[in-house]
Amino acid sequence: MEPPPPPPPPPPPAAQAGAEEKAGRPGTAGVVSSSPRRGPSAAPRGQAGLRGGGGGSAQEPPREGKEPAGGVAPAIPPRSRPRPRPRPRRSARSVTVDSSKARTSLEALKLSLRELRWKEFPFGRRLPCDIYWHAVSFHDNVIYSGQVNKFPGMTEMARKVNLSRAMRTMQELFPEEYNFYPRSWILPEEFAIFLTEVNLMKENNPRWKPTFIVKPDGGCQGDGIYLVKGPAEIRLMGNLQSRPAVVQEYMAKPFLIDKLKFDIRLYVLLKSLDPLEVHVAKDGLCRFCTEPYQEPALKNLHQVYMHLTNYALNIHSGNFVHSDSGNTGSKRTFSSILGKLACSGVNIRKLWSDIISLVIKTVIAIVPELKVFYQSDIPAGKQGPSCFQILGFDILLMKNLKPILLEVNANPSMKIEHEQEVSPGVTQYIPSPVDEEVKVAVIRDTLRLVDPHKKKKKQEEEEEEEPAEQPLAEHVELAAQEETFLQEELEDKPKLGESPPPEAKPPAVCLKEVFPKYAKQFSYLRLVERIAALFIRFLGVKGTTKLGPTGFRMFIRNSKISNSGFSMAAADILYIDITRRGIGPSVDQREAGMSLQAFVEAICFLAQRRYKSLSLHEQVELLLDFCEYNLAVLDEKRLACSRSLSSTQATLVTCPQDRLQLSPATPGSAAFQRTQKFVDCKSSQP
Repeated sequence: MEPPPPPPPPPPPAAQAGAEEKAGRPGTAGVVSSSPRRGPSAAPRGQAGLRGGGGGSAQEPPREGKEPAGGVAPAIPPRSRPRPRPRPRRSARSVTVDSSKARTSLEALKLSLRELRWKEFPFGRRLPCDIYWHAVSFHDNVIYSGQVNKFPGMTEMARKVNLSRAMRTMQELFPEEYNFYPRSWILPEEFAIFLTEVNLMKENNPRWKPTFIVKPDGGCQGDGIYLVKGPAEIRLMGNLQSRPAVVQEYMAKPFLIDKLKFDIRLYVLLKSLDPLEVHVAKDGLCRFCTEPYQEPALKNLHQVYMHLTNYALNIHSGNFVHSDSGNTGSKRTFSSILGKLACSGVNIRKLWSDIISLVIKTVIAIVPELKVFYQSDIPAGKQGPSCFQILGFDILLMKNLKPILLEVNANPSMKIEHEQEVSPGVTQYIPSPVDEEVKVAVIRDTLRLVDPHKKKKKQEEEEEEEPAEQPLAEHVELAAQEETFLQEELEDKPKLGESPPPEAKPPAVCLKEVFPKYAKQFSYLRLVERIAALFIRFLGVKGTTKLGPTGFRMFIRNSKISNSGFSMAAADILYIDITRRGIGPSVDQREAGMSLQAFVEAICFLAQRRYKSLSLHEQVELLLDFCEYNLAVLDEKRLACSRSLSSTQATLVTCPQDRLQLSPATPGSAAFQRTQKFVDCKSSQP
């Protein structure tokens, strides 16, 4: 056998360096190209590489694996330090957004998608989209995947009656923490209670001269709101029976700027319910009244331009001022107001801390009911989209700069233009730079936070781009900036009314995470969420929001409450009493049952009965600990039982000579397949 031929001698250093430099290019000797785009390309005329004696015609570059003429690639001077070849960049799939149901927020959404360079489907799409943008409700469109910008039940939960019920529950449990919501009564069902409490307060303090504001339950844009000095002036006739309302104590001493009353529209992103994640926008809108404020009296109760800050009302006033600047006019940016307050010596950090606390506590109050609605539309194990939502918080600053929650809007206006009458009977839409500056940033950064490709893009960027090292001082400076909630990035922020260039990178996110960042400070307030978890566990039927009598009895029995001096008959009586109180005369009997609010009332009753001489929230917490422990023990027993059953081999029962004998069944036999079934073998048995 002949020995293998010796290897060819290595090329000279210059030629070897040239070969390394030309690696991956067409025409390199003996090297396979790693470029994703392969194939010959004609060499320019007049260059080397023409075929000798061939009449001067251009020679095609050699294909991969063939040597060029001459056998050796031309020598190229080596570089001092060869640069590594960058990895080919993979084209990331663009995020798709269905905007067919966006309605009034369409223009702001379009601008946001343009900045992000995402793909919009304004007329819908047959294939699933990554994100669906609805205008009003979760049910605007039937979807089974992706993400949608509405939660089921949020529209119902943000109504004034339901919000007042939720806030009242938290005020009873934590009166000191929830004193930022005005004292409220629900009409007409609580009119007698309202009358009694007002008379009692007047007897205790004869100098007290209150004013009350009446708000229809489903009203918006100031529709149907009016002020009264006493219960006798409330209009109980008309449609109040079919359209309930909330009456609140009017906040008569607001903080004024230029002698005008104003409120703050702050945008809050509820990114997820479980785990709870909340973001607050760093900027908002301040809506001003258009008449100088005076404390309410009989002669000025009807002057809505003085007392009501609703933009939809004040825009019809002759004193309304449209402005292209965020510092002037009847609608200004919240950041401009904060600048004025800072110049006058106000502690802005303290004000922001109070506002963030108000937002987190309000979200904690409404989340339990939202979880009930969520499991009704998207039960566990059912295919469905994930949800997020932008909420509008209307906040009033009192004279002492204490923030007061007026209401929560499930569908805050995202319009970035306003109507203006250019001639009699002819209106025209005029762009509003103030609205565009705030609202486009909120929508754009909401989309960035819920980007389904966010993790993948981040990994690819980390693989392709090595971050530059920063000095320690710069790291410290960035960390200090992160701790500041309201960080104005003036260098990267375009001027008001100026759109960023299409190729510009979006600025820093204007939404700041406040939960779970501050979860430790507020976790003790989440008692009602624990009650909601028990409520959902015993609902039984998927897709319902009412607990039936059987489910309530199972809760009492499984939680061992019936073993502690509370009989099942007493549980039935409690269920009937509380449920009847929550059902009005016009409610359909098919909707009868115990709601979450009624279940919370039952829990409070049981806690007060079981634990004495403690505050209500301590009593409820002890009862929840007791119930959760007993249910956990029951679940562990069931799990252990299921494990023992699954590990037990199937057995075959035989009866030779009138005796029972258990013998293990072999896999594949009929007895093994019919597990836990008895076979009578008294006759012939091998």
